[in-house]
Amino acid sequence: MKQALEFEKPILKLREEIEEVRAKHASKPNEKLAQKIEEMEGKLITLQRDTHANLTPWQRVQISRHLNRPYMLDYVKQVFEDFTELHGDRHIGDDNAMPAGFATLGGRRVLLVGHQKGRDTKENLLRNFGSAHPEGYRKALRLMRLAEKFGLPIVTLIDTPGAFPGIGAEERNIAEAIAFNLREMMLLKTPVVAVVIGEGGSGGALGIGVADRVLMMENAYYSVISPEGCAAILWKHREHAPEAAQALKLSAPDLLKLKVIDGVIPEPLGGAHNDHAEAATALKQAVLAAIDELSGLSVEQLLNGRYDKFRKLGEVTGA
Repeated sequence: MKQALEFEKPILKLREEIEEVRAKHASKPNEKLAQKIEEMEGKLITLQRDTHANLTPWQRVQISRHLNRPYMLDYVKQVFEDFTELHGDRHIGDDNAMPAGFATLGGRRVLLVGHQKGRDTKENLLRNFGSAHPEGYRKALRLMRLAEKFGLPIVTLIDTPGAFPGIGAEERNIAEAIAFNLREMMLLKTPVVAVVIGEGGSGGALGIGVADRVLMMENAYYSVISPEGCAAILWKHREHAPEAAQALKLSAPDLLKLKVIDGVIPEPLGGAHNDHAEAATALKQAVLAAIDELSGLSVEQLLNGRYDKFRKLGEVTGA
């Protein structure tokens, strides 16, 4: 499935031109065509680098929502081994928007929790467009406590526009489920690493985002509200979403400067949707490095460090 974002269209057009020249070269090989292909490929790399070196926050938001971007279960296939999904919150039921279970990462046994979106109508209905219900957050916490019991690190992969705001979710107390997770995750006596792999929307993201290390993929976003939602409130129209994205400081480089996150995971040239394998390798290395660092800390150091990290968010210094 191909999806070209507006600012990617010149890149896509050049790729198509290269394919046309390649087809001609395949049917009738000659040195002139081979040289032309080489020159065009050089131009393509330069164009990609120039385009992605100057992305606006709104363009990063668009990339984070790309239909070809790797989702949680794509990373499960390429990064983790022996993933055993567990179901149910032991209160109401299960939530397909938030798969969770035990897996192996680089020889380590870990608990993996994350949001899962869909790429077509059928899958989106199954996964509720990546917006979890209260059952998802309660299931996540149930399994986190199990991981704590066995001393296993916890890895969360965040990719949601926000928790589900429907009537049923409200009736089953979605706000309480998220708030309870915030408190209890702060007290978990085991290392927790969270990675925003796509969208990091509001409390829906934070409900599994209280961690010792919070990382972000280079073109993900993490924000208290979506740019469209912010634009609708401040400017009364969604067309101001690009301005809202700029003001919200929701991109990885901005959040790293503000110390809201602890690290940025580089993506392949053109974004993770262009090379799932390379993106997966970068994510694996970053998560393993974080777990190795945290594993050397005592429980007291973990808890104090986690508390201090979140206590400092939003701190204002000076006059």
